[in-house]
Amino acid sequence: MSVIDIHAHHQLSHDEAQRAAEELSRDLSRKFSIDYCWEGDSIHFQRPGVHGEIQIGPSELHIKAHLGFMLMMLKNPIELEVVRYLKEHFGCRFSDG
Repeated sequence: MSVIDIHAHHQLSHDEAQRAAEELSRDLSRKFSIDYCWEGDSIHFQRPGVHGEIQIGPSELHIKAHLGFMLMMLKNPIELEVVRYLKEHFGCRFSDG
């Protein structure tokens, strides 16, 4: 199993950060048939071959996804797409895990 672990720093209000995470989840759901649900300030997502969560903090989004064997080869392109999306849509900055 391979893991994507992204920490994105934002300057959004709590409500804006939740809307951003909801928009990202909706987009991923449409593109990749991922199911997701909210639990407090976290979004849990899954589909065959991947599961994880997005945690929304006051100044950070933490995205962690566990990729199964069939998606391991796509780890880097998926990571790059999520980072690009967060930069373009939400002005996020990034640090190492």
